[in-house]
Formats: sequence, structure tokens, C-alpha cells
Amino acid sequence: MDNINNKLPSIKQLQCFLAVAQELNFRRAAERLHMTQPPLTRHIKCLEETLGCDLFTRNTHEVHLTNNGLILVEKATHLINEFTLFMREIKNEEVYLRIGLTCTLNFNNISDLHNKIKALMTRDEIDTPHLVSSQLLHFLAKGKMDIVIIGEKSLHNEHDLKFYWLYREPLLLAMPSSHPASLKEKVSLTEVSDLPLFWFSRNANPIFYDKCENYFQQLPFSLKRCKEPDDSLVMLSDISRGKGMALMPRSICISNQKGLCYRELDDVAAQSLNIDVYAVIRKSETREIVINSLNSLLNNKEN
Repeated sequence: MDNINNKLPSIKQLQCFLAVAQELNFRRAAERLHMTQPPLTRHIKCLEETLGCDLFTRNTHEVHLTNNGLILVEKATHLINEFTLFMREIKNEEVYLRIGLTCTLNFNNISDLHNKIKALMTRDEIDTPHLVSSQLLHFLAKGKMDIVIIGEKSLHNEHDLKFYWLYREPLLLAMPSSHPASLKEKVSLTEVSDLPLFWFSRNANPIFYDKCENYFQQLPFSLKRCKEPDDSLVMLSDISRGKGMALMPRSICISNQKGLCYRELDDVAAQSLNIDVYAVIRKSETREIVINSLNSLLNNKEN
């Protein structure tokens, strides 16, 4: 009965403590927890009063863990992980690994990653939904997925998520086979400057959009653009009829139409026009099944 009457820290206080301990910044920790700074500070103060010791030393510029704070990091992490495991057990989720794959790429055509993903999928309980990267990151941050593989690193989720580079996917130029530049193995955009580029809105993928636009702005000519159709088959049909060109991930360049061909970009363009692929987990993730799966994806990754 004595244990019941003792004043113990709450789970919320421990979660707030761990966020500050990881960020060593109250503002960033508050943003990560989707709360304002004053209630976060109150949670930490109440926790320190409950324990009867300071957990942080702080001034106007820096936050540091005390020795007691360092000890609590390990104990609080263990307690929260145990409680999370219990919650998963009562929901029958204890061995359920949820992996999300971006639909932008065809992983069946990326041999190194395909084999590693296939090895993870030998267990029947693994899910692999295919969504766009922004959707995958949203579900991961909400705890609805455990690992996601996306194209390009998001700048909006860095407080909650950890990004691990896996692979660089080249872009190929989908172009009319009737164009003179199609006779070359590698094509520069200067050689196809007469063709408009089927292009998309920045809202669809800001990081990738900006990456490409930075290169386009260095070209010695103004690149013509036209709106990318919602249906990629319609776009490829238009390209086969000489109406334009498109930059496409190599792994999805599989459609064969009369009048259509795919060409590699010249070496200079290829250095800038590509997709960096990342595996992403939550910063708070410590479950063995997730960490082992991440390590298997990172093992012997291509440079």
C-alpha cells in the first residue's frame, strides 16, 4: 500500500523530460511535443520537485543534464519502452513491424534495396503500404508506422525523426525517339532545349523540386515547362508524339511505347538531378525488431 501512496512521476512528465534531454533545448522540445514552452517547463519543474533534485542546469544560452538527469534518461527510457510494449501487447502489436515505401520508386527494380526489403518481408506480419513520402512521414510521426523509406529528406520532421541515407536513384530523360539527341547514350538538357519539360507543382515535393530548380537556374537558357498530367501514361504518350520530355526515376522507366525512349543524363546533370533515398525511424525508437530491421537496410549500402 505504501507504493500506492507515494508520489510518483507521471508518464507525461517523463516524456517531457526525455524530449528536453534529447534536444537540450526547451523550445525545440516543446515543438517536438506539439505544445508551448510554459507547460513543458512546468512539467519539468514538477518532476524535479517530485524527485527532489535538479535534472538540468540551464542559463540563457545552454541546457545541460545533471548527473541525476543522466541517470534518469536511462531509467525513464526503459520505463516508457516497457509501458509502450505493454500497450502493444494488449493490442496484439508486439511483433508487428510496419514498413512504408514511397510509391515514387519501384523497389523491385533497385536490386540492392529490393533484396533487403524482401528479406524483411519473410515474416507474414509485416505491412508495406505504398504512399507518397509526405504521407509516410506523417504516419511514422503519429506512431502508425515503424520504418519508412522515402525519396529526399524532409526538413519539417527533424525534431521527431531520424533519417538514414540509403541510396541515390538516378533520373532518366524520357524523350521522343524521333529527336536527334536520342541517338546519344547520355543527353544534356541543352541538347533538348527545344522540348518543354513536363513539370509539377512545388507543393507536391518541395525538397526534390528545389533540388532540380537549383540546377535549372544554372542552365544557359530558359527551360520551357508544361503542366505534368495526373496520369503518367498520358504524359508518356504525349512524349512519344514529340510534345515534350520528362525527368523520371530510373526504377519506374519501364513503359515501352512506340516513339518513346529513355536516356541517361550527362555526367554534370546527373550529379544534381537525382533522388536521395532515406530510411526513417522515430528518434525515440528503441525496439529491437525496428533497430535490427534498420541495420539490415543500412548494411553494405551503396555509396
